[in-house]
Amino acid sequence: MLDLVFLGTGSGIPTPKRNLAAIWCRYEGECWLWDCGEGTQRQLFKAKLNFMKIDKIFITHWHADHWAGIIGLMQTMNLEKRTAPLTIYAPEAERFLGNILDLDYWGPRFKIKPVDVPYQGDAITVLHKTKTYQILSTPVQHGIPSVAYAFKEADTINVDIKKAEKKFGLKQGPAVGKLKSQGKLTYKGKTITLDDVGTVRRGIKVVYTGDTMVCDTVKTLATAADVLIHDATFGEEDIKETKHAHPEEVAKLAHAAGVNHLVLTHFSRRYTDVSDLVATAKKAFPKTLAATDYLHLAISDRGLTTTHLR
Repeated sequence: MLDLVFLGTGSGIPTPKRNLAAIWCRYEGECWLWDCGEGTQRQLFKAKLNFMKIDKIFITHWHADHWAGIIGLMQTMNLEKRTAPLTIYAPEAERFLGNILDLDYWGPRFKIKPVDVPYQGDAITVLHKTKTYQILSTPVQHGIPSVAYAFKEADTINVDIKKAEKKFGLKQGPAVGKLKSQGKLTYKGKTITLDDVGTVRRGIKVVYTGDTMVCDTVKTLATAADVLIHDATFGEEDIKETKHAHPEEVAKLAHAAGVNHLVLTHFSRRYTDVSDLVATAKKAFPKTLAATDYLHLAISDRGLTTTHLR
């Protein structure tokens, strides 16, 4: 199961109800952030989330409402005598982090590793991979180097050994491993597929766009996603040339991409009530909800559940 907690759902300027962009993520004991806007560490404290367990931060772009919380968070980690390394992924990460680390005399006691994320073209890049999941990225359209991120859980493949042995004489061993990895196998002159003797549980996929206009790269990355978290800064009447997205077009993209759930976030402070924005999106994509600060999403193959930590 993947746990997400929205620490900030506003844009540009914080409000009493909405902090700036940050999402805390946890999967199998690993914790990371998607963006780290101003005030993120205070939101972590309020939500009673352990900031010292965060070992990766993924920044979508270098507008301050998405990264300015990094400085304070890293300094607090240092004061708490952190020794574990911290990896920060972002477009032009090495250049920007070098400048950030030169702003003070604090001298981190732990290793801070920048990883540059490709921000040109339309390719999907695997940034981090384990046996059970991977983090992907793709460039988006926001006027400056910007990317979206995706969490993709590995598929779980189960082979019914009793059925395989009875039907094909196939026993547990290297051949079964080959069947799992390749999807089919020629064994004793017969072709065996996973459909014949096994089941595949598709791993969950969650996409976070950061700031972007509606674009084809997001549609591709979000194809068949369980949850798409998308910029919905303005209504259509206010969007102008801001290089953000409005809810109706985001909902249409979610429908076209075959998304299961759509979560709108990054709302302008001009909207004290976003219910009209959500209603507009629901006309094109009914399974839409608005993110709020401290919203907790628990995402698994059984679906999506929501709670609030405060």
